[in-house]
Amino acid sequence: MVRTGFLANVPVLDVDPFSRESLADPYPLDARIREAGPIVWLDKYGVWATGRYDVVDRIFRDHETFESSAGTGLTNTKLQENWRKPSAILEADPPGHGRVRRGMMSALSPKVARGLRGEFMQRAHELVGEAAARGEVDAAKDLAEAFPLRVLPDALGLSTEGREHLLPYANLNFQAQGPRNELYEEALKQAGEAQKYVAWQMRREALDETKLAGTIFAAADNGEITHEEASMLVRTFLSAGLDTTILGIGLALKALAENPDAWAALRADPALARTVFEETLRCFAPSPIIGRTTTREVEIEGARLQPQQKVVMLLSAANHDPRRWTVPQRFDITRDTRGQLAFGTGIHGCVGQMMARVEAECLLTAVATRVSRLEIAGTPVPKLNNWLRGFDSIPMRITSA
Repeated sequence: MVRTGFLANVPVLDVDPFSRESLADPYPLDARIREAGPIVWLDKYGVWATGRYDVVDRIFRDHETFESSAGTGLTNTKLQENWRKPSAILEADPPGHGRVRRGMMSALSPKVARGLRGEFMQRAHELVGEAAARGEVDAAKDLAEAFPLRVLPDALGLSTEGREHLLPYANLNFQAQGPRNELYEEALKQAGEAQKYVAWQMRREALDETKLAGTIFAAADNGEITHEEASMLVRTFLSAGLDTTILGIGLALKALAENPDAWAALRADPALARTVFEETLRCFAPSPIIGRTTTREVEIEGARLQPQQKVVMLLSAANHDPRRWTVPQRFDITRDTRGQLAFGTGIHGCVGQMMARVEAECLLTAVATRVSRLEIAGTPVPKLNNWLRGFDSIPMRITSA
């Protein structure tokens, strides 16, 4: 077929990154899209896509041309109603974005993170000790999921009531970023009362203000943000502060079990926990895709994008771009991972990345200290999510140190 108009001379792919088959084994399609061209048109969804590192980096840094306020999923929320109100940070653009981000950062400053580290480390050692005593665990559930659920809600100041709704809500949030397919419909059913729970938990009176929530609302009291924005920032924690960290920790544990040299290096020097997590993020980005929307006509490598068109950036594909990384498919903890795009970059770089790193470092440090041996003890089960990547189950045999 001869393509005319804005699709002239542009690679057009008839593929579905959101099919169950693609989600179960995503890396071949990542590579196909990346190598087809600097930017391609996905016919099934009517969106642009890129997996090239330089193009993704350019889009992240040009927030005036590629906006976030039209939604960061497949849906252009300025043209089509979304299932929830937009995020006060991720789905906002300047000038409002900067003001709200500064309010959020007061709750997530390096000083705050350092203050939480001691408690997180203690609880990580407790959890890993319990798991090591059992010998055989599901690392995805018993370690990667259990630890953030043990520490983050308490640190934020959530009520103990209703926490069973946290993961179903977060799952729905990420499934909804993709197409309205079967996975989205399943998540919608599983969420049940989760949306009502989140609306209830966002309220100031439902939170413990001696914790991080208090810092967020203090910013509202000081006039830095509005009280409605403070509540929306609590929702940001609820929807985005768990799943990506959980999956990232699980991917790190799996990678260590499958790479004995990396595991031996971490065992010899637990201070490498941060390095292990960074290479995990590069090699197996748990949040592998994000969207932007064009505000004007713009050219990318000969392709002419029209205003209000969606562009999806394949972060995992960019983190595997051989133009940027040497032997990118190899998990290598000696690699310089600076520039990896799992948390994004530019003004919309993930605001929760500091918290995710603290959680992962504490858990991986405890594993390196309290476990002498990690082995995969069964077939890991991939997590099928439109907008996330990782494993629902990782059977593992661990030996206490």
